Amino acid sequence: MPDLFGINHLTLSTSHLDRLVTYYTELLGATLAFERAATPTDPRFAVVDVGGDDHLMIVETATAPTTDLDPLSRAGWGLRMGTYARLCEVREQILAAGWPAGQIETLPTQWTMTARDPDGRPVDVRAHRPRTGSPPPVG
Repeated sequence: MPDLFGINHLTLSTSHLDRLVTYYTELLGATLAFERAATPTDPRFAVVDVGGDDHLMIVETATAPTTDLDPLSRAGWGLRMGTYARLCEVREQILAAGWPAGQIETLPTQWTMTARDPDGRPVDVRAHRPRTGSPPPVG
């Protein structure tokens, strides 16, 4: 049986491709891997590298995406930051750019906040807590 290594990509739809690519690259630190123009049979899309071998495929569509939270009142998907300090920095960058981001919460194994991208889509942004020692104050 083949080994499963993780998620290769997650596809997001948007009616404003450039704006969404800018949000994920400039505010969250993703890197644009490539972009493809629309063809007669396929819409325009971009792929952004979110770390490791993981990617977001962002597809431009005529309709706006859903902005609902999952049954746990969370985003249903998320991105991982390396440290609590970086999570705090990213939160401040998102807020300074005028986009919404919730407070950072402490969960048993990680810190988390739910932000809303320019389409209003929720995304959880998290950092894993160290296995030993005390967590930094949440604020």
